[in-house]
Amino acid sequence: MQSLGTVGRTEICVWQGDIATLEADALVNAANNHLWMGGGVAGALKRGGGPEVEREAVSRGPIEVGEAVATTAGSLPAKRVIHAAVMGQDLRTNAEAIGRATAAALQVAADEGLASIALPALGTGVGGFPKQEAARVMVRSTIEYLKGRASSLERVVFALFDGETAEIFSREIADQLGRS
Repeated sequence: MQSLGTVGRTEICVWQGDIATLEADALVNAANNHLWMGGGVAGALKRGGGPEVEREAVSRGPIEVGEAVATTAGSLPAKRVIHAAVMGQDLRTNAEAIGRATAAALQVAADEGLASIALPALGTGVGGFPKQEAARVMVRSTIEYLKGRASSLERVVFALFDGETAEIFSREIADQLGRS
């Protein structure tokens, strides 16, 4: 895990690997607004956590695109899974939805008093959103959320599956923290 700086008292990190194996208080699912768990990040979290993760998620939906809800983490190395709805049933997303879903996931984690959260590159899988743009939006939303706010969050981790995406997020974090 690479620490790239802080916002207030919250450390911002990048980690490369399967989010379902990362130890954090909350693991974020890039969800659709009905909270059904298919492939990609959702599939990894469902496989790692067990069927109760999806069962509880579906019982909490549907939610609006840009909102987030927390469920059990089942067998995952986490306390909670936060399902951040970045797309509707059309499986399309945009910068506004990704920004709102990022902030909503952070708020749910803070509301639950959690110290650490791991976010994947929201919208870049099934949603087909460009990785560079997702990094820009998610990092900006995270910094804006954390600035001047008392929060339980001590660490925000961008948990990215491949090296290319990890590098994109690392550069974006360094750039935006350098400007903030």
